Amino acid sequence: MALTKADLVDAIHEKIGFSKKEAADMVELIFDTIKGALTDGDKIKISGFGNFVVRDKRARTGRNPQTGQAIEISARRVLTFKPSQVLRSEVNDTLKGKAITEEMIRRRGRKDDDDDDGDEE
Repeated sequence: MALTKADLVDAIHEKIGFSKKEAADMVELIFDTIKGALTDGDKIKISGFGNFVVRDKRARTGRNPQTGQAIEISARRVLTFKPSQVLRSEVNDTLKGKAITEEMIRRRGRKDDDDDDGDEE
């Protein structure tokens, strides 16, 4: 199950008591502020949660895996997220004493659960 904007609005409505419209406006304001900062190339640091960073990647030569032909991969900006140690610990604490099963991996839609370095290269 995925957490949606509507879920965030409902949580703010229930826990803080804002009207649904006020809660929706607050969620939109937060996301617009984050998007604006990232668009400007700023780093977002949320204590106890993690860091969002926009990185510039230079153009490079790659290969078409089907033909082996060299192709130019254009320069681009990529968004990375690195969770804080607090968040990482909380996520991992939910697994204490539990074995990770194939069903858990399948439900999450992941094949490789070992890639935790946060680098998308």
